[in-house]
Amino acid sequence: MNLAYIPSPSTGVVHLGPIPLRGYAFCIIIGVFVAVWLGNKRWIARGGRSGTIADIAVWAVPFGLVGGRLYHVITDYELYFGPGRDWVGAFKIWEGGLGIWGAIALGAVGAWIGCRRRGIPLPAYADAIAPGIAVAQAIGRWGNWFNQELYGRPTDLPWALKIDPDPAIGRIGGTYHPTFLYESLWCLGVAALVIWADRKFKLGHGRAFAVYVAAYTVGRFWTEYLRVDTAHHFLGLRLNGWTAILVFLAAVAYFVISSKRVPGRELVVEPGAAEEAAAEAAAEGASKEGASEDGASKPDLTKPAADAKPAPGADKR
Repeated sequence: MNLAYIPSPSTGVVHLGPIPLRGYAFCIIIGVFVAVWLGNKRWIARGGRSGTIADIAVWAVPFGLVGGRLYHVITDYELYFGPGRDWVGAFKIWEGGLGIWGAIALGAVGAWIGCRRRGIPLPAYADAIAPGIAVAQAIGRWGNWFNQELYGRPTDLPWALKIDPDPAIGRIGGTYHPTFLYESLWCLGVAALVIWADRKFKLGHGRAFAVYVAAYTVGRFWTEYLRVDTAHHFLGLRLNGWTAILVFLAAVAYFVISSKRVPGRELVVEPGAAEEAAAEAAAEGASKEGASEDGASKPDLTKPAADAKPAPGADKR
C-alpha cells in the first residue's frame, strides 16, 4: 500500500451551466499563449517586429492541431474504426489525443505559409519559437493528468500517480509512473537548454530548433519505454520510439549540415524592422530633445529675476 502518491483529479471537466470547461483544452490553450509570448520576446531581441510571432501562429496553431490529431487517429485507428467503435470519436479532440510529431510537421507547414506572407525566413522563426514550443508541451502534458491517460508502468515510488479504475475503457486502478510529469519536467529542461545554447553559441538558420528537437526526442524515447498504453510495435519497440530515433537523427544531421553550409546567425530576420525601430527611436529622441529645449527657452515668470536692477527714481527706502 502506497502512503504517498500523486492523486488524479476526479474529473477532467467542470460544467459552467451548459458549457463544459475541460482541463485538457485549458492546458493546450495556456501552452499556446505562453509559446507565443516567449517567442515574441525572442523575436524582438533578434531584430524582428512585435506581433510577427502571433501573426504567424494564426497559421501554425490550427495546422498543428489538425496535424497532431491526424497523427493520433492514423497511428491508433483501431480506437475509432475498429469493431464496435464510433468513427465520430475521431473528431472529439477535447477527449485527448494529439501526436506531437504530426503537430510539429503540419504546424511547420502553417508556419511556412505565414512566413511567406510576411517575407521572413522560416528557420529564423523556428529558432525564436523553439523554447516556447517546449514550454507549451510541458504545460500541455498536464492535460493527460486531467484525463488520467498515458501513464507508465506500475510503481510504488512516493511520486507514483494514482489512477482510478474505469471498467468501461478497461482501465485498471493502481499507482503508476507519472510519465506526463516526467515529460513535462524534461520539456522545461529542453527549453532552458535551447535558451542557453542560443545565447552561448549564437545559433541561427534553424539550429536552435534542431537542438530542441534532438533534446526532446531523447526524453520522449525514455518515457515511451515506460508507458503501458496500447501502441503498435515494430521489432519489439513502440512506434513512437522508432519515430523519436528517426527524428533525432534528422535533427542532428540538419544541425551538422546547416553549420557547415550557413555558419553563424542571420543578420536580418525581418526586412525593414531594424530601420523602423531606428526611425522610431530617433523620432522619440528628437521629441524629447525638443521638449527639453522648449522648457529651457521659456523663463519662469512666476519668480523675480535675481539680478534685476531697480529703475531710476525708484523708492530706495
